[in-house]
Amino acid sequence: MNPLAQQLNATIERENPHIYAMLSSLGKAIYFPKVGILSQSAEAKSKAKKFNATIGIATEGGQPMHLKVIQDTLSAYNPKDIYEYAPPAGKPELRAAWREKMIKENPSLAGKSFGNPVVTNALTHGLSIVADLFADAGDAVVIPNKNWENYELTFGVRRGAEIVEYPLYNEEERFNSAGLREALLAQKGKGKAIVVLNFPNNPTGYTPNAKEGEEIVAAIRDAAEAGVNVVVVTDDAYFGLFFENSLQESLFGKLADLHERVLAIKVDGATKEEYVWGFRVGFITFASASESLLAALEQKTLGIIRATISSGAHPSQTFVLHALQSPEFEAQKAEKFNIMKGRANRVKELLDSGRYGDVWGYYPFNSGYFMCLKLKGVTAETVRQRLLDEYGIGTIALGETDLRVAFSCIEEPYLEELYDTIYKAVQDVTVASK
Repeated sequence: MNPLAQQLNATIERENPHIYAMLSSLGKAIYFPKVGILSQSAEAKSKAKKFNATIGIATEGGQPMHLKVIQDTLSAYNPKDIYEYAPPAGKPELRAAWREKMIKENPSLAGKSFGNPVVTNALTHGLSIVADLFADAGDAVVIPNKNWENYELTFGVRRGAEIVEYPLYNEEERFNSAGLREALLAQKGKGKAIVVLNFPNNPTGYTPNAKEGEEIVAAIRDAAEAGVNVVVVTDDAYFGLFFENSLQESLFGKLADLHERVLAIKVDGATKEEYVWGFRVGFITFASASESLLAALEQKTLGIIRATISSGAHPSQTFVLHALQSPEFEAQKAEKFNIMKGRANRVKELLDSGRYGDVWGYYPFNSGYFMCLKLKGVTAETVRQRLLDEYGIGTIALGETDLRVAFSCIEEPYLEELYDTIYKAVQDVTVASK
């Protein structure tokens, strides 16, 4: 094993042996090279005042070389802020701005110790880093039975982890914290579990309320006290889109100093929060009371980034930073939030109107982009195909009964027509099956 990896491992083990035990075999082996092209280029950037012949970019006239046909569309930006490589950890000013934003929007982070966000290529990349660092073959990844299908690819297929599901909702149609607790305690034999908490939930659009949030935290604490090392990841892809009386912040703050056997990791990004899906700007943030442990985890994270994408896209990071620093940012974001909230409220109004009889129920939703219908007497896939082939409407079938509808991409005046047509498709399928 490389001496740098050994040094990082020794730091992590000294600061918290439970977190060291959470590392995968790759997590133990990975490191960020301190002696190499990047480190020598960084040194040259600060000292080579005459000629800097280190890093692999081309320059012209003291600026990164570029094509006018491209720069003409980006003329508001300095070439150095879009054409050069971004650092592997991301643009420093963006990392600082995102950390400030996190603290402002998550009051429970007050007084907590957590690292500087590292820029990822959106949230999937952040989750992939978590999987690489902490998931080995056979490790349990605990998620609800209503989940984003990419978890299976990221943790299961890529890393060989075992996906352990529990029902998302209990009998009262609230978050099933007892099911989470049971699934975690079932891992006592393994001594380790990775938990992914995704709120607002994809596909159901559900976020727990404050009481349910405390129950989730308690379930994770119970598992830790029972001897399970818990890597708990808050997948905050749709953060901020809270439309009703739910949690208004990430559980990351509550989990940050929960127990010595709990490592809290926040994965979030501008992707959905700032409506820049194609920019692919995300972040991964670790919590720990130990600064040296946080530094070691960051170095290992940079090792994964260096070995996969090298660094994230610089232009996207510059664009997001520009937005965060703009005095108009908050007002514009509030405007879009109100549009999204209006759509969610209109959907709930339609579903609660009684106009659709008893052909479906729906899972509780209060946030995010989506909601799920629970169809009765017909299969979701048959209805999906009928909607697509006969009416030109796209939805997502999940399992036998669940049909996910993204109200986020349907303007409010058209929602009534959308659900009326889904109802008609259900009726069509029902008649055809008789």
